[in-house]
Amino acid sequence: MNQEQTTRMAEIVRELRIEGDDSDAILRRISKAAVASVPGSEYASVTLVTGGQIETPVVVGDLAGKSDALQREFSEGPCVRSAVDDTTIIIDDMRHESRWPRYAAAATELGIASMACFCLYIDGHDFGALNLLSTTTHAFDPDALAVGQLFAAHCASAFSAVREKDQLLTALSSRDIIGQAKGMIMERYRVDADEAFRLLARLSQESNTKLATVARQIIEAGPA
Repeated sequence: MNQEQTTRMAEIVRELRIEGDDSDAILRRISKAAVASVPGSEYASVTLVTGGQIETPVVVGDLAGKSDALQREFSEGPCVRSAVDDTTIIIDDMRHESRWPRYAAAATELGIASMACFCLYIDGHDFGALNLLSTTTHAFDPDALAVGQLFAAHCASAFSAVREKDQLLTALSSRDIIGQAKGMIMERYRVDADEAFRLLARLSQESNTKLATVARQIIEAGPA
């Protein structure tokens, strides 16, 4: 990677950090920036594995979306494997790919000739990968892979910061909702804060429902 590429990479990461306001937004920017930055890239997607479910929240180009759909259909493919194994996976010629035969055959029919998949993050049992596609075989040379790996590493850091912010905002929102529900219970039944919280917790346990969800239901039901 030359100095110009390194400088441009730093600029992109700064833009992602400044502009990223939520996880979906930064994923979209990561995918678009990757297509523009990594030589040979024509299409891109981000594959997420959350709670065992495979999702593709962002695609750049229809071909990328169809590629991930095939991997969900066949329960095999390079994108999920890259995320779970924390490794970079390269397919130089899809016609000769033997690791995922069903996916490879269907992807070849779609016109996908080569791919590069980079692990974005691993968080417990949740995983993410950045996937770059091309309609040309051997599209990703060593220089392109070096750019892609560095790009994925920097963007993973930016994405992680945004995910932490999202989680914090969700936690704060849940706390506010629980506080409102406690206040309504205290007023309605003339109990103190501790008793109101114990009632909420009991309702949550008996209904096997998250505490914040029970609180939201109480708020929506109103004072009655």
